[in-house]
Amino acid sequence: MKKLVIFGSAEIASLAKFYFSHDSDYEVAAFVVDDEFVDGDEFAGLPLVPFSRVVDLYPPAEYDMHVALSYRHLNKLREEKYHQAKGAGYYLASYVCSKSVSWPDLVVGDNCFILENQTIQPTVKIGNNVMVWSGNHLGHGTYINDHVYISSHVCIAGHCSVGERSFLGVNATVKDFTSIGKDCFVAMDASVVRDADDGTVVIGATGTVLVGGDRRAEKIKRMYFSGN
Repeated sequence: MKKLVIFGSAEIASLAKFYFSHDSDYEVAAFVVDDEFVDGDEFAGLPLVPFSRVVDLYPPAEYDMHVALSYRHLNKLREEKYHQAKGAGYYLASYVCSKSVSWPDLVVGDNCFILENQTIQPTVKIGNNVMVWSGNHLGHGTYINDHVYISSHVCIAGHCSVGERSFLGVNATVKDFTSIGKDCFVAMDASVVRDADDGTVVIGATGTVLVGGDRRAEKIKRMYFSGN
């Protein structure tokens, strides 16, 4: 079996260990965090090591890595650690749950975490470092850019695009042939019925759009993404 080190020591890292251990050809060997966050020798029953030592203890020639972090700061933290791990020389493993429906032409980048019960139609492309929680529909011809987080029960119709670092909340829907820009927040139960420019917040079933820089939009993003 291939060997894997997981970056993180919280809920998502523990969940990643479970999925990789039960539904992949990886054996999880250890967890790693930035030096200042090491609070013991173990996490979830495995060694917990500081990032400054990981290359020596678990060299990239022998181990792959998976960055398992949340959407904190609208996915910017996960993006930062993704580049940190790649800069250290690691191949970043993706996990795509076997308990989903997809097609042979599906394109998935590195360090993706795609959970069960997805319906992923033909010609879908998913970039790097994308998290797709359980039970979503990704319509044909759709492109999900890097560092995006898609919550559960999101329905994205055909020929859509989602920009880098954007977040789609539970039960959000996206109309076909719709483009969502970078750094957007689509709130829970919101409907995206027209293109959303970079930095916008979309709320409500009628798809109310608050453009980037709007005081209400910035307040909503701070509320959701500053402390998770």
